[in-house]
Amino acid sequence: MTEQSAIERLLRVMARLRDPQGGCPWDLEQDFASIAPYTIEEAYEVADAIERQDFDDLEGELGDLLLQVVYHAQMAKEAGHFDFDAVALRIADKMIRRHPHVFGQAEVESAAAQTIAWEDAKAAERRQKSGDGGDPSILAELPVGLPALTRSAKLQQRAARVGFDWPEVSPVFDKLDEEIGEIRAELAAGGGQDRLAEEVGDLLFAAVNLARHLDVDAEAALRHANAKFERRFRALERALRAAGRPIEDASLAEMEELWQRVKKRE
Repeated sequence: MTEQSAIERLLRVMARLRDPQGGCPWDLEQDFASIAPYTIEEAYEVADAIERQDFDDLEGELGDLLLQVVYHAQMAKEAGHFDFDAVALRIADKMIRRHPHVFGQAEVESAAAQTIAWEDAKAAERRQKSGDGGDPSILAELPVGLPALTRSAKLQQRAARVGFDWPEVSPVFDKLDEEIGEIRAELAAGGGQDRLAEEVGDLLFAAVNLARHLDVDAEAALRHANAKFERRFRALERALRAAGRPIEDASLAEMEELWQRVKKRE
């Protein structure tokens, strides 16, 4: 089966599911807003399969993510906005426009230079939109629905492009110390929960800044830390079960000792 016929088959399947005459009642009830959370969930499941290097699972998860694109395109077609072909053509045109070194005469020396050129192209597109009445800010078009760590990094990257950034990593450590001090001060002063939440947010923002300066993907790093914690905690639970101890009956000192053993085994 060719790629084109496979896409056409998927489009027909989706159209059939949304057919008012004999389609799926659940699919017919959906709209853009109700499907959006599934789209986000599927993107995370793709990332999870990649993290686990499970390529059989990745094949399936990419299909689930593609279905989300087809789903939105089908609903847009029904509403007279656009169809799947328009989506595919638009992204193809964008890729050609943003890769003049591949599809034109421009030259790019390295992947780093291409990243700069890509951001320049995006900035030019934003300027054009602002001239048409769009948001003129360099922070425009950063979706608020992005994971908070990812959006923090992107906000900082945009600001850095116009020089609003520390030139080296040392001041970032100072900023982290400052933010921790402010949290301690709020606790000592009996600060309310809103103030504490604000200060903790500042600390997390500074931590993302540190990751960015170290060329670390903060979102991926936290996913890795989450997986590591889960792996170690599950090992701790297994050790307690093997000893015939419910985890609820274990003391903090006992759990900490087991935790350190698990860490050493890794």
